[in-house]
Amino acid sequence: MKVVLFCGGYGTRMRTGAPGDVPKPMQLVGPRPLLWHVMRYYAHFGHKEFVLCLGYGAEHIKSFFLTYEETASNDFVLRGGDIELLGSDISDWTVSFVHTGIESSIGERLRRVRDHLDGDEMFLANYADVLTDAPLPEIIDRFARSDAGGSLMAVPPPGTFHCVGITPDGLVDQITAVTEMPLWVNGGYFVLRQEIFDHIPENGDLLVDGCKELAKRGRLLAFPYRGYWRPTDTVNQRIELDRAYARGDRPWALWERTA
Repeated sequence: MKVVLFCGGYGTRMRTGAPGDVPKPMQLVGPRPLLWHVMRYYAHFGHKEFVLCLGYGAEHIKSFFLTYEETASNDFVLRGGDIELLGSDISDWTVSFVHTGIESSIGERLRRVRDHLDGDEMFLANYADVLTDAPLPEIIDRFARSDAGGSLMAVPPPGTFHCVGITPDGLVDQITAVTEMPLWVNGGYFVLRQEIFDHIPENGDLLVDGCKELAKRGRLLAFPYRGYWRPTDTVNQRIELDRAYARGDRPWALWERTA
């Protein structure tokens, strides 16, 4: 299945404001950017046709792949000045680079790459900045067996906040970690049918317009998941992921388990 990755937003909470800021999907976790980790996750399960929705920082993403260094994440032998790779990351990937506008919404970016999906009934989509070890084949199979128009992965809300219950008299009668509440948030991993395009207007949003309309029609499926899931909305979240990578704590790197 083709994988649409939204990697053209400003990522304002991760930018420093300096000219030429690297876009959020290109922020490093270990020796590779976030975008690479997301793509490796999909490739691990055999989905190696990618459509990149470019916008802000497109030149950084293009340059990364056009000058890709396999030796950064693969063992190799240097013999007589020639490099013999003992493994490869992207040699069997197909990557389409599509500029979808600087100011475009997620839904508009998806609309602008529709022709690159070749009319496939189902396809995958992702925000390109969230890491997980979720069972993708199970997610896809559950969706394929349904007649839903779309599916999203639902996860418990992240964070260390606690919800406080207050009585009419102003007394606190309950304190519960937000992660223990019966709440779910959008996890950013979508499986979609072509039907989604019927519900996203020009400059519309994938979630607020497309998925919300599917939900109103009873055609949006959820895959609740309580396993590993980490967003990277802020610099601190990216730094924590980088530190986890350095100490070998990489639950999302499923490809390393079978390497």
